Amino acid sequence: METLSASFKDIIKQVVALSTSSTHVTEQNVYQSGHEEALPLIDTIIDALVLPGSGIDGMESLRELLGLARQGKSCLLLLEHYSNMDLPVFSYLLRKDTERGGTERGGKEIADALVAIAGMKLNEASPTVAAFTGAYTRIVIYPSRSLQGLDAERDRAEIIRSNAINRAAMKALLEVKTRGKLILVFPSGTRYRPWDPSTKKGVREIDSYIKSFDYMCLVGINGELLHVGSGDMMDDYVSQDRVRFSVSPVLSCGDFRNQARARAEEAGIEDKKQAAADAIMEQLQVIHDRSQRPQA
Repeated sequence: METLSASFKDIIKQVVALSTSSTHVTEQNVYQSGHEEALPLIDTIIDALVLPGSGIDGMESLRELLGLARQGKSCLLLLEHYSNMDLPVFSYLLRKDTERGGTERGGKEIADALVAIAGMKLNEASPTVAAFTGAYTRIVIYPSRSLQGLDAERDRAEIIRSNAINRAAMKALLEVKTRGKLILVFPSGTRYRPWDPSTKKGVREIDSYIKSFDYMCLVGINGELLHVGSGDMMDDYVSQDRVRFSVSPVLSCGDFRNQARARAEEAGIEDKKQAAADAIMEQLQVIHDRSQRPQA
């Protein structure tokens, strides 16, 4: 398989040329609006890779969730995470739904309402990666996984920076989450790597999200256009594939969290936050397995 940079060199140059994304994250720029001018170029890459039969199952749930968001409810989308193309392909397929004559709340409206929670590495890894991620509206955070291994004394300045960025990100989230937006989060906090089972474990912070939101949908993913390589996103390997997203019915965040905590209590599990995150990942796996795509 070829890398993304080798397969689409000319298009990537055009995306970078259009980019306005900052490659240094501070507490002043954690909310970053998507640069829509880059979407047609990224869509060209997806067009070349996505196979017939790709699409989204459960659009009615997304329309219902958007309706609740427009009523002022805070709404989450929690997605499995296999590839740095997960968000671009999700956006692409949503917008294609509208092109096919979507209904009153068509896919483009849903795509336009998305605000992704994104790790700062996507901004700071390289200008090229930042250019791609900059096409989509996001709130940038300092992920908890990136804090692992930092020394309280040696890395004091970086820890202070991480706290400032995350405080600003939570303030930005509070400001937008009841304004008709759908907040998209990858609860594993990283892409799944088959050789590392820990990459499919939910991060504890997911409990805080579902505690502070009203409604959510869980989204399973089958199919993958970009496979983890040895470097950043541009070193990932591309392949053609059929990609299907499977959306759960709309769920009450409070009910889900209470049930997860109750089960943890019965099982004698002390870490209730991790238990809630684990329950999310278990349900995502159920959706994933139930919607396994047929072989081409």
